[in-house]
Amino acid sequence: MEKSVDQAAFRGALSRFASGVTVVSTAHDGLDHAMTASAFTSVSLIPPLVLVCTNRGSRFHDAVRESRRWGVSILSEHGREASAWFAHRGRPLDTQFENIAHHRSPGGLALLDESLAWLECETEAEHDGGDHLILVGRVVWAEYQDDTDDPLLYYRSHYGTIVRQPESEKTVYRGGQ
Repeated sequence: MEKSVDQAAFRGALSRFASGVTVVSTAHDGLDHAMTASAFTSVSLIPPLVLVCTNRGSRFHDAVRESRRWGVSILSEHGREASAWFAHRGRPLDTQFENIAHHRSPGGLALLDESLAWLECETEAEHDGGDHLILVGRVVWAEYQDDTDDPLLYYRSHYGTIVRQPESEKTVYRGGQ
């Protein structure tokens, strides 16, 4: 017999997990599509894989499944307004990037300027995730800023940023240097 978990308790428990904030973009039928996602993570270094979860009922979901290419903008705290905009359902597709500072990945995908890093991915696998689809993407291009270090975080339905602890700043990883 399957037990049903209390939905309010489930949502409350998950809201206690702080996460980074991304905007994931794709292009399909000549239009840019985008969504805000905190359900994003790295999967593997070799090969370079990441995953994002898409709501099956969203416009973005159908577009990214068709295109099989997607960009990820890992937002800085200055990307908060853009994050809120791309989380808003029903915004006009044809003008959604009009007032958002952005540039293009090598493959032509829209990436937000107010970000710490950017990725371009090709869908490697899809997995059932209930009302969401789990997309695993092979990273085909990556870039990051070294002069900005203020990530946008999401916790309990609020945006925030990190408070650095001096003792944790003693060792900085710089890609094997």
